[in-house]
Amino acid sequence: MAQALVEFVIAEDPPKRLDKALSRDVPVEASLSRTRLSKLIGEGGVTVNGVVVADPKHKVTGGEAIAITVPLAEESHIGPEDIPLEVIWEDEDLIVINKPAGMVVHPAPGTPNGTLVNALLHHCGDTLSGVGGMKRPGIVHRIDKETSGLLVVAKTDAAHQGLAAQFEAHTVERYYRAVCYGVPDANDPRLRGVRGVNFETGNIMKVTTHLARHKTDRQRQAVLFEGGRHAVTRVRIVQPFGTPSVACLVECWLETGRTHQIRVHMAHAGHGLVGDPVYGGRRKLAEKAIGVTGAAAAKGFARQALHAAVLGFEHPVTGEHLRFEAPLPQDMAQLIEDLGGA
Repeated sequence: MAQALVEFVIAEDPPKRLDKALSRDVPVEASLSRTRLSKLIGEGGVTVNGVVVADPKHKVTGGEAIAITVPLAEESHIGPEDIPLEVIWEDEDLIVINKPAGMVVHPAPGTPNGTLVNALLHHCGDTLSGVGGMKRPGIVHRIDKETSGLLVVAKTDAAHQGLAAQFEAHTVERYYRAVCYGVPDANDPRLRGVRGVNFETGNIMKVTTHLARHKTDRQRQAVLFEGGRHAVTRVRIVQPFGTPSVACLVECWLETGRTHQIRVHMAHAGHGLVGDPVYGGRRKLAEKAIGVTGAAAAKGFARQALHAAVLGFEHPVTGEHLRFEAPLPQDMAQLIEDLGGA
């Protein structure tokens, strides 16, 4: 296998751990993320003063001579497929896609092809760099198969590293539009009794819990208050539907980005998403309140009514601030119209 050698010296006053020191001091042009560096350490690809060190916690003090053997990018085992993509933005470093509902982001045992990654491999061709050691697009974040909307994907290691850092720091702007059962209003006394739910100025519902994989159903996420991963979602009412209101268009934004986060948090608050087969509960809306057309539209909606509408971040290479908006897809727009919305 072809290899490249990256050599440098640890500067003064480094972090104590080798992996953190390498992450700080590795030449920018090497485009090696901390995750990649940790993997290379574990594989025996890093020497300190000429000695192989395979422990990422190895202590450093400064002045050590580092040599990193980096295998050149291999061809991905995932095959390219000629699948149409709605490209919102693209340059040599990244690509922003408006993903349709029904498309899986990355191949998995149950969906080995027909995914966004397959489509991107065909679309990007030879413009991809060795993201994570493979010539493939770098998936920094995902949205569920049946959720539509905006995704940014890295085409180079440098872009992948920069975007991943922004997601980790929670500085990426992500707004979703969703249709939920009921209306998440601060005046609802029931919500005052739901643990983890409170309201901020402007009638904004804030849901703060931990999330982890469900103990018995591995396809679901569960709300916890000990263990799991910290998760925060905020929700704003956009338009209620019905007389009295029995459903609502809401805007949700994420402080964290956990699996199924919005869907789980909305269900926890008692406002599951219309069409959500896992968390929504498939409630029946009262025809007297919403009309025959609206009740039928909600009952027959074939996926969770969730759309990643806004995505904003700093370009990881140029530093330019980028912000994109994707209009509601036709099925959600029709649902809102049938419910009596504009």
